[in-house]
Amino acid sequence: MIRYIGQRLLMMIPVILGISFIIFSIMNLTKGDPARLILGEGATLEAIEAKREELGLNDAFIVRYAKYIARVAIGDFGRSYRTDAPVSEEIFSRFPTTFYIAFLGILFATLFAVPVGVISAVKQYSAIDIITTVVAMLLTSMPGFFVGMLLILSFALMLRIFPATGIGTWRHFILPSLSVASVTMANFIRMTRSTMLEVIRQDYVRTARAKGASMRRVIFTHCLRNSLLPVVTVVGINFGVQLGGTIMIEAVFAIPGLGTYMINAIRQKDIPAVMGSVIFAAIVAGIINLAVDILYAYIDPRVKSHYERFTKRGRRNAQRS
Repeated sequence: MIRYIGQRLLMMIPVILGISFIIFSIMNLTKGDPARLILGEGATLEAIEAKREELGLNDAFIVRYAKYIARVAIGDFGRSYRTDAPVSEEIFSRFPTTFYIAFLGILFATLFAVPVGVISAVKQYSAIDIITTVVAMLLTSMPGFFVGMLLILSFALMLRIFPATGIGTWRHFILPSLSVASVTMANFIRMTRSTMLEVIRQDYVRTARAKGASMRRVIFTHCLRNSLLPVVTVVGINFGVQLGGTIMIEAVFAIPGLGTYMINAIRQKDIPAVMGSVIFAAIVAGIINLAVDILYAYIDPRVKSHYERFTKRGRRNAQRS
């Protein structure tokens, strides 16, 4: 297992390099001079040229990219053009807020969607199944920021139960997390329902029923566990996406998270801030996907045996060489 984890971590390196190169190219090829944005429209040409030389903007494109990657390799994401503060400090100070919102949103969606999907599959074509399908379709058609505005209107302005904007207490995270949950809940419900229906039709489930096993035992022991792998995959992917995709949610609720930091950096062409945020989000998403793969081994013993065979085969190849 350790060998497999090490190889997966090494595989993340070319992925991160590819993402960083694409974002670096986009930020450097779009219109706008960072030196002029920093100094303002009233700056002289001499001052702008001096600032460009200071930032290394006069170097060739590939030279600037190589220097940036060399700094990132030692953990230096550079300094923000806007605030002159280290980008890494800005990211680490804002990431916990984004993490809490994404984690609570995925948690709420999972706790609601998985039981609903199971009930919908067990009661196929019933009134519950039809209502669940309609609700899932409605949630799919509504973007998260629209749901967030509806929640603010209902629970903050009308009922005055939760605060509308900012962060401070746990109550500030409820509405943003529900907005994130609405984006992923419909997908979780559909995935749970479809995988449960597929498992329910398997021969071993019919055999368990023929042997007199109770419906509860059949569902929770034989069906649910074997249908969790696709659901875990979707949950992990969506968690990684939401860590870098809560930009609109944070904007609606005026939350100073990583998404807000990233969008402000893009508007002002703060290249170090944008690059650092994207690379950090890519690393976290890769680690989450690796954690999901490891979780497979504890859900399905067949996956664990596959990892063990993979490790043994790698050891034999190493001994031969």
